[in-house]
Amino acid sequence: MKHFTLFSTILLLVFSCAEIQEKDRIEVVESYDGWRLLVNGEPLMVNGMNWDYFPIGTNYSYNLWEESDSFIEEALDYEMSLLAEMGVNSIRVYTGIPRKWIEYIYENFGIYTMLNHSFGRYGLMIDDEWMGNTEYSDPRVQELLLREVTELAGEFRGTRGLLLYLLGNENNFGLFWGGAETEDIPIADRESSIRARHMYRLFNEAAVAIKSIDPDRPIAFANGDLQFLDIIVEELQEIDIFGSNVYRGVTFTDLYDRIKNEYGKPVLLTEFGADAFNVITQQEDQQCQAYYKHGNWKEIYSHAAGLGRAGNSIGGYTFQFSDGWWKYGQSFDLDVHNTEATWSNGGYECDYIQGENNMNEEWFGIMAKGPAKPSGHYELFPRAAWYVIREAHRFDPYAPGVTMDELNSHFSAIDLDEAYRKATADRETTLE
Repeated sequence: MKHFTLFSTILLLVFSCAEIQEKDRIEVVESYDGWRLLVNGEPLMVNGMNWDYFPIGTNYSYNLWEESDSFIEEALDYEMSLLAEMGVNSIRVYTGIPRKWIEYIYENFGIYTMLNHSFGRYGLMIDDEWMGNTEYSDPRVQELLLREVTELAGEFRGTRGLLLYLLGNENNFGLFWGGAETEDIPIADRESSIRARHMYRLFNEAAVAIKSIDPDRPIAFANGDLQFLDIIVEELQEIDIFGSNVYRGVTFTDLYDRIKNEYGKPVLLTEFGADAFNVITQQEDQQCQAYYKHGNWKEIYSHAAGLGRAGNSIGGYTFQFSDGWWKYGQSFDLDVHNTEATWSNGGYECDYIQGENNMNEEWFGIMAKGPAKPSGHYELFPRAAWYVIREAHRFDPYAPGVTMDELNSHFSAIDLDEAYRKATADRETTLE
């Protein structure tokens, strides 16, 4: 009888696991009117957010997942509640997050995780030596990265709440310089084409390797805009989703149409947005940040399947949830909210001056960040962009019979001035 009970328990576990795998089936599907990301057969527009957790005074070396379970739960309960309230259904998180916290976030807040392997973007250890600028043609690098992504797929296969795998983070820009600090991008420089071909070829091999272990999750990669698209088309066919970090201002211009016509893959914006500091006035500028977020999300939805434009948009991940006070110096001034701009972008006309930098890496949060409390946690203060995105995410581009007119009407009704008033009032109330 004991043997039968044990056998029955094993069968129950097997069937339960099989049911979970079936429920978690996620795929990208092309139909007559465009591409959709399907979760359990239902279309999901990714209302995503780049999310991390860095208290003021820490930098990239801080690791939330090394804290106690009670500390992590308190941090997640606070931040995921704010994300869920604004309609975010997926977060982008780098590898290092344990499986149980992906499941915790999904089971308690209904938020999926896009798991991001940097794929050598910021260097790696090879034979006990640091390779600061990854050389993808090196057989040792190839062996290491393919082993890492294969092990990653094995570890996270079947994880509840895992939406998809993401490889890299604008690694094409890393072909021009090393390090993590953002600089101006040498778009016109094509001297790295040979290195790029090796890199994208390895991305393709990694996609094949992951699919061999976990066929139930799509795989995307995060390119820097459309650079090297010609090589991508030739070398990277096994990837499921074209992901891109795009900073073009209020519009993405020709991005969706070019991917449709030249690559034929669904598009997921892995980063986009605007900072909340104006280099001309030398003050926080919530209104301009909200303006760009408003225009960006409207365009993301407008290219969704069924609305008559490119039909290949499956969503995006706003950059980012909270300010990163460490990003300018990275190892110094960690308690200072630096206002030095590190790169120039004419698409952001609010504070653009020809020949001067206007992009402030420490101010991209749609949430301002308060100092750490005695517990080690910190408080967040919504900016106007938080309210604007919350309203934007109430639009469902896949609702039956939805039209472009309804999209335009929805976004026209979002009051940017009212969003700023709410953000200002909330912050004043909190600080009283």
